[in-house]
Amino acid sequence: MQIAITGSIATDHLMTFDGLFADSLVVEQLDKISLSFLTQDLQVRRGGVAANIAFGMANLGQRPVLVGAVGEDFTDYRSWLQRHGVDCESVHYSESQHTARFICTTDRDMAQIATFYAGAMTEARDIELAPVARRVGGLDLVVVGANDPEAMLRHSDECRSRGIPFAADPSQQLAFCDGETIERLVDGAEYLFTNEYESHLACQKTGWSEEELGNRVRVQVKTRGKDGVTVRVRGEEPIEVGIAREVRKADPTGVGDAFRSGFLTGLAAGLPHRRCAELGSMLATYVIETVGTQEYVLGKARFLERLAEAYGSDSAEEIAPHITCPRP
Repeated sequence: MQIAITGSIATDHLMTFDGLFADSLVVEQLDKISLSFLTQDLQVRRGGVAANIAFGMANLGQRPVLVGAVGEDFTDYRSWLQRHGVDCESVHYSESQHTARFICTTDRDMAQIATFYAGAMTEARDIELAPVARRVGGLDLVVVGANDPEAMLRHSDECRSRGIPFAADPSQQLAFCDGETIERLVDGAEYLFTNEYESHLACQKTGWSEEELGNRVRVQVKTRGKDGVTVRVRGEEPIEVGIAREVRKADPTGVGDAFRSGFLTGLAAGLPHRRCAELGSMLATYVIETVGTQEYVLGKARFLERLAEAYGSDSAEEIAPHITCPRP
């Protein structure tokens, strides 16, 4: 199964605040908000939703096609992704702008405040998917992830017009989209990925009910934090999958991307949706245990052992033949 991952490619600047953001918020003065938080450390890491998802899939043995726009400063990052098995031949280079930056501060309660500089990402709207499909011999699925909004619309429209199945994954960009834009991003998608908040936000902006939102796509995948994930296939009973237990909580950045990596790997392997969600949830746990979105290292034996602990030996046995990891 040939999967293209479109979306942001960025460098993450991650900081931690040893307090609670909520303690500094004065509800009556939110229209005059002016806050500064003294952070304890700074981690500069590779990131961006498309690159994170592609990296995770490659670590599980897939060869995803990364599609996005970057600056000339992407050279080292590109080498890193290629070494891990990501196809970077369809990445567009800007001649004038830097690769995007994600600047995020996480408090003691794992709440986050972030700023995103788009930079070269704005040129993603110039990328056509047809040449990508020709180069790799066709695309079975295109993930339309958070990106330049015009790029997201273009990719969604092109998938519909060319009959390429696509997964809508607007995530953070829902905050900047109006109802009409959300409709264009979601309508006709094979899969829709959101968390609970994003699902409610999409409904609020479009005027749809939760049921109507789900009926716009064939499969709705909704992550619910500590409550796990719900997968709804149109016309079928929902599938509920709990989270896999983490060893420690280090940083939640990129957890959702890792879940998508595992889920998409399961789809590529032809696994049922329950196994896809279990695989995604297990990989997501590895990310929350590390600082940075691509800093985890997988060992297949330990990964399957943890999968069996979380979801039973049947799950591990069914998934085992379909994944490879950098270490045995």
